[in-house]
Amino acid sequence: MSTIQFPGQTGFYKGKVRDVYSIGNDLLVMIASNRISAFDVILPKPIPYKGQVLNQIAAYMLNATKDICPNWLLDVPAPSASIGKRCQPFKIEMVVRGNLTGHAWRSYSSGSRMLCGVTMPEGMKENDFFPTPIITPSTKADEGHDEDISKEEIIAQGLASAEDWAVLEKYTLALFERGKQIAAKQGLILVDTKYEFGKIGDTIYLMDEIHTPDSSRYFYADGFEERQAAGERQKQLSKEFVREWLIANNFMGKEGQTVPEMNDEWINTISKRYIELYEKVIGQQFVPEALTEVETFQRVIGALGKIG
Repeated sequence: MSTIQFPGQTGFYKGKVRDVYSIGNDLLVMIASNRISAFDVILPKPIPYKGQVLNQIAAYMLNATKDICPNWLLDVPAPSASIGKRCQPFKIEMVVRGNLTGHAWRSYSSGSRMLCGVTMPEGMKENDFFPTPIITPSTKADEGHDEDISKEEIIAQGLASAEDWAVLEKYTLALFERGKQIAAKQGLILVDTKYEFGKIGDTIYLMDEIHTPDSSRYFYADGFEERQAAGERQKQLSKEFVREWLIANNFMGKEGQTVPEMNDEWINTISKRYIELYEKVIGQQFVPEALTEVETFQRVIGALGKIG
């Protein structure tokens, strides 16, 4: 959608998944595309309805957590579009983990017990709960790979002051606890997720999107303990199944590797998994609404007129 110009547009940024338009000095329009990324690489084919799923889950979750901390969202004028306040972002992602899964498990199984300056206990199995959730931040890379970073390095490099870090940490743990409560009501476990924050003046705001399958991993609670005891794989709702498929096809985003062919059946499977997560997390039936670029554009303009 980079060909589109909104009234008052002052900038455009194309992320891995979202197209972000700056409006004046104070507003952003964020369009969640159907692009899908894994290992920091955008895969070659879009996933139907993925943008709508992400945008509508994020809006639901931002509204369900706005008593914890201020957030950027002002309006959701179209299925894949959101309008909100423009913040000065912290160049870090606040990754929080309740279970030993994914990147943390890969690190742990290689013998490391330290992740982002946090010590992980001995004797854990894959997918076990940590005694308490841990925060394992990463840098926010404009291009290429995000990198693990510790709290001490963040403060030393000036990516956040010690005072701001204390607020970020408090908000992150409170948001994760709320996310776990929302998930539990739906028979799910929020395993890990990431949050992005920014500032307007001296106030810290939650930005972007939260608790979607692009930023979060969910397990089904039913049968979790039995699967753990038996050493079986956990049934999960997340983007991890896409990563696992890529790994099985010898792709991890490394130089010289080629993204495997995505056939229509596989694309349809991914789309269904995203819709399944929407319905499971939100507890409502997904209503697909495939607007054209122009229809989305017109709805956003109408909403901007009311906000402006």
